[in-house]
Amino acid sequence: MTKKHVTNTVSQLFGKFADHEFPSKIQSFINHAYVNLLGLDMSEFAPPSTYPTLNKLFTRELKKPRPIDQRAGALISPVDAYVTECGKLKKDVSMQIKGMEYSINDLLTLQYGKEAKALYDGTYINLYLSPKDYHRYHMPYKLRVVSILHQPGKLYPVNFPSLRRTKELFVENERVILECFTENGGRIFIVLVGALNVGKMTIAFDHRIKTNADRYEPTLYRYDDRSLWIYKGDLLGMFMMGSTVLLFAEPGLMDVRTNDRTHVRFGEKIAHINE
Repeated sequence: MTKKHVTNTVSQLFGKFADHEFPSKIQSFINHAYVNLLGLDMSEFAPPSTYPTLNKLFTRELKKPRPIDQRAGALISPVDAYVTECGKLKKDVSMQIKGMEYSINDLLTLQYGKEAKALYDGTYINLYLSPKDYHRYHMPYKLRVVSILHQPGKLYPVNFPSLRRTKELFVENERVILECFTENGGRIFIVLVGALNVGKMTIAFDHRIKTNADRYEPTLYRYDDRSLWIYKGDLLGMFMMGSTVLLFAEPGLMDVRTNDRTHVRFGEKIAHINE
C-alpha cells in the first residue's frame, strides 16, 4: 500500500470518536447503547457505565482470570471467536472461507518467503472476533517470539459477508505477523489482521508497533538479542474492535481439535502440539 485507503481514514475517524471521553452521563448512554445493540454479555466484566471511553469498553479486561488448559501439548484459543476455517494447507494455499483461497506466501510477504515454505502442507486456524467479543488476544502456547513484521494495508471488514465477497482479504488488510518457536524448535506464525474501525492493534511487550498510523512501508522488529518467551495465556495485546487472528504451524506440529463455524473461548484447547 502506497497511500491511505478510504477504509483507513474511516477507521481513524471512528477511533477518535471511540477514544474521546464524553461527560459521564453521555458516555454511559453510549456504552449502554453499544452493549444493548450488539448483545454483549457483560457478566465477566465491569458495568458498562464504568468505562470512560468506548475504546475502554471494547478492550475491557476480564474481572477474573479465565481457566487455562495447562495440559502438556494443549494449544489454547488466544481469543473469544468463531472458527471460520481450519485444517491443512494445500502446499501454500489456505482458505479464507470456503470458495475463497489465498497464498500464505502473499500473506507473510517476501520478508518471510523462506519461512513460509517451511509451513507448506502444515495446519491453520482462522479465528474471527465479532464486535461483541472480548477484544484482547493472548499467547496460545509457550512460544519464543523472534520477529514481528508490521505490514500496513487496507482495513476492509472481516465479517462473513466480506470473507465471501472480497478476494484475498487477509492479504489486502493491515496485519501484524509474529514469527514464533516452541521449546523444541517448532515453527508457528500468529497473524493479527486489522479490520474496519480497528484503529489500533497493540503488542503488549513492544509499544513501538503503531498500526493504522499513516505508515505505508512494512517494518520488521527483531528480538535476536534476547530470549523473548511469552507463556501460554499471557496477554499479547488487543484489538480496538473485532478482527481476526490466524494461526499457522509447520507440518506435523499442530493437530487441529476444533471445527469451522464453532465459537471458541480464550483458554480452551483448540489444537494439540506434537513435541
